[in-house]
Amino acid sequence: MKILLLEDDVILNEIIEEFLLSLNYEVITAFDGNIAEELIYEESFDLLLFDVNIPNITGFELLKNIRQNNINIPTIFITSRHTADDVKIGFNSGCDDYIKKPFELSELQLRIENIKRLRQIDNYGQIKIDNYTFYDYEKKVIIRNNEEFNLSKIETKILEYFLKNKNKTISIDEISVNNWVYDEMPESTTIRTYIKNLRKKLNDETITTLKGIGYRFNIS
Repeated sequence: MKILLLEDDVILNEIIEEFLLSLNYEVITAFDGNIAEELIYEESFDLLLFDVNIPNITGFELLKNIRQNNINIPTIFITSRHTADDVKIGFNSGCDDYIKKPFELSELQLRIENIKRLRQIDNYGQIKIDNYTFYDYEKKVIIRNNEEFNLSKIETKILEYFLKNKNKTISIDEISVNNWVYDEMPESTTIRTYIKNLRKKLNDETITTLKGIGYRFNIS
């Protein structure tokens, strides 16, 4: 699991980073809202941890911005803003969880594990796609009938985006915005080719084409 940690307190940032690394998560850190936003559009993350009171833009505003651009990465706020109104603003901006400072690192671990459970990611970094097919987040391979299928970097990004948005209708534009830097976005035909290649490594019914709308990644 790859995590973006946005926290402007240098000491707390370092403490949380070291803790997450000890749990074998990949961690990218940022101290500034603008830098964090750039990273979100440039890289692929499985979880966002946002402080609220940060330079240049609040965590609430940042999350609202990226949600409006159809970026649906699970997000936890870690903040000293404790009021019921603050919590309401946080959830209305699109967060999945809200942790009030000060907090125990063990609480953060439990919240992350809860998100992993909701996303059906097991302790070995594998997510079940169907009874015979799994995706290994650590090895970046599809395992089907005990056979491993390697993926290209782009196939990996698209598959992981589908998994974050399982059973939802996703447009070509959403796939493009969430997996490519703006000035490098490919033609829709290129994206369709990547999806066609993914289909060859999955059950025929896993990716459904919704004509004129987009795709749905089906997980029971």
